[in-house]
Amino acid sequence: MGKTVTIVRNVMEANERRAAKLKDFFDKERILCLNLMSSPGAGKTTLLERTLSDLAGEFKMAVIEGDLQTDNDARRVAATGAQAVQVNTEGGCHLDGSMIEDAVAELDMTGLDILFIENVGNLVCPAEFNLGEDHKISILSVTEGDDKPEKYPLMFHLSSVMLLNKTDLLPYVDFNLETASAHARKLNKDIQIFPVAASKNDGLAAWYDWLRHARAAKR
Repeated sequence: MGKTVTIVRNVMEANERRAAKLKDFFDKERILCLNLMSSPGAGKTTLLERTLSDLAGEFKMAVIEGDLQTDNDARRVAATGAQAVQVNTEGGCHLDGSMIEDAVAELDMTGLDILFIENVGNLVCPAEFNLGEDHKISILSVTEGDDKPEKYPLMFHLSSVMLLNKTDLLPYVDFNLETASAHARKLNKDIQIFPVAASKNDGLAAWYDWLRHARAAKR
C-alpha cells in the first residue's frame, strides 16, 4: 500500500510541475487557456463548434481534443476553421500535463487568444489533473440529472463556470435548473452558471460575454 501511495504522489507532483510550466508559458504569451470537462455526451464539442464559429471574427482560437480513440471531434472542430490537434489517451480517463505539452508543440501559438482543451468525457479524473489552464469549465447536460454536482463535487468545486446544456430538452426530462445550480453553489459560491442549448444556438450570449472578460484579463 505504501508503494502505491508513493507512486500516485509522484505522478501527481510531476504533473503539477508540468502544469506550472504550461501556465507560465500561457501567461507569458497572454493566451487564455480553458479546460472543458464533462461526462460523455454532454455537448462539449457542439458547444465548441458554436463558440469557434460565432467568435471567429473576434479571437484567434485553437483546440486540443482529448479522447480515448478516433479523431472525430478534432475533425468537427477543424471544420470551423480553428486549429485543432487530437490527443488519444488509449484508454486513459483524462489528459495530463505531458499530453498538453506535446499537443502545444504541434500548434501555432503565435498570436493565439484562446486555447480550449476538451478533456476526456469523465466526471472524476479530469478535475484531479491541472493542465496549466486559467479556468476549469464544467458542462452538465439536463439529460444527466440535477444531482450530478452533489455526486461529483470536485469538478464543480474547481470550475469557474458551469454550463447547463441541452435546456431545449427540459420539457422532456426530470431536471430542475434551480436544484442543479444550488448544488453547484454550495460547492463554489462564485461559480458562474449559464443555461444554454448549444445545438440550438440558444443562451450563448452570456457565455460569450464571460469569455470576452476572461480574455481581457489576460492582456
